[in-house]
Amino acid sequence: MIRKLIGKVLRRPGRRVLHAKHYGIRREQLHSGALKVCDRLQDAGYDAYVVGGAVRDLLLGKHPKDFDVATSATPEQVKHVFHRARIIGRRFRIVHVPFWDQGQEEIIEVTTFRGASDAPTDESGRILRDNVYGSIEEDAARRDFTVNALYYDPSREEILDFHHGVDDLNNRKLAMIGDPALRYREDPVRMLRAIRLSAKLGLTIAPSTRKPIADHARLLENIPSARLFDEMMKLLFSGKAWDCLMALRADGLHQPLFPLLDKLIGDEQTRSFLQRALESTDRRIAEDKPVSAGFLFAALLWHEVEAQWRKKTAAGEYPVPALVEAMNQVEDTVAKRLAIPNRYGAAMKEIWLLQPRFEQRVGQRPFRLLEQARFRAAYDFLMLRAECGLVEKELADWWTQFLHVDGDTRLALIAGVPKSGATSDKKPRRNNRRRGGRSRSGDGQQAG
Repeated sequence: MIRKLIGKVLRRPGRRVLHAKHYGIRREQLHSGALKVCDRLQDAGYDAYVVGGAVRDLLLGKHPKDFDVATSATPEQVKHVFHRARIIGRRFRIVHVPFWDQGQEEIIEVTTFRGASDAPTDESGRILRDNVYGSIEEDAARRDFTVNALYYDPSREEILDFHHGVDDLNNRKLAMIGDPALRYREDPVRMLRAIRLSAKLGLTIAPSTRKPIADHARLLENIPSARLFDEMMKLLFSGKAWDCLMALRADGLHQPLFPLLDKLIGDEQTRSFLQRALESTDRRIAEDKPVSAGFLFAALLWHEVEAQWRKKTAAGEYPVPALVEAMNQVEDTVAKRLAIPNRYGAAMKEIWLLQPRFEQRVGQRPFRLLEQARFRAAYDFLMLRAECGLVEKELADWWTQFLHVDGDTRLALIAGVPKSGATSDKKPRRNNRRRGGRSRSGDGQQAG
């Protein structure tokens, strides 16, 4: 009892000023744009700090991808300092300050300190609008987890820690600020963030933070599908995608977000297929290689598409129309929870539509398939299916050989295809361009 009381006293919130250099953080490690934003806002008389995930990741020895800034300046005042800035958002008004780095536009996201307020909520307690501004202490209390309530002052090279976030990082713990049940009702997406951050950073969710999740998972049904898709993208591109999905399932969060997961991992072959796809993506992220959201969603939904496709062809429908119909049905079902943008949905569908064409290995059809813009992604998808026993290995081996040999050898391979693997008796024309043609192979398994 005495130990618990002492612990509560020591955990009371309050400003702690830490020397950043003592923790291995130096000004030059930060994004030049974030430094410019802080410097110019401070020169204009405002408080400004690099905040949240960037400070957390630097303390963990990781290289942050995003550098956000929190300031005492209102959005209008920030825009007055940075004339090219854009004020966006309605639920939370934020400012995007653009910078150009090596010919590419990069955005520094700037938020005004949030204040304690009785923000309007819906019947479940979810905050609808929250644009009341306050002090840095109030802003820290409004943040989700203690490890995200860290503020770095680049001019003084100091870290401000209001909720023992540095101690929690040292103890590898993820703890909610305030009452977890109340904070989940305010914004149910915080449950998804808890799962993602714990898996991504190797942190253990504090028991008091984890306990309410199971009872509040249904609140995700009130979240707009577009916002859920954004969170799903962060999960899939966290570098720990498989671990995130398994943690979602363990805490019951997959049902309102991705109910197909139970069916996917219930079969050994499809489980292996999904796990390989996600772990391949994790490796590419670790190697700083490009990844494709279209490829990932093609892998996540293929099992259901294929099942519907087989039913329709067994009922006598032609293969390609049956596949298109199955794709549309699955996409409509998923759209109720995840609003997949057209740019990703188009890539996903192209990968699926090219799968039956790998069966067509006579005449000019293999050459035409090589010229498809999504060929490499579709080929990698075929390889993944073959590795998991979802398609004949002989077919995958044939395409691998066809992809890497010269024109004459390709013609010999086509000539050697048994009638069971042919869909046409036409002989290929000898076309020099096609014989020596190269596929749009891209960069590895998820190009395109």
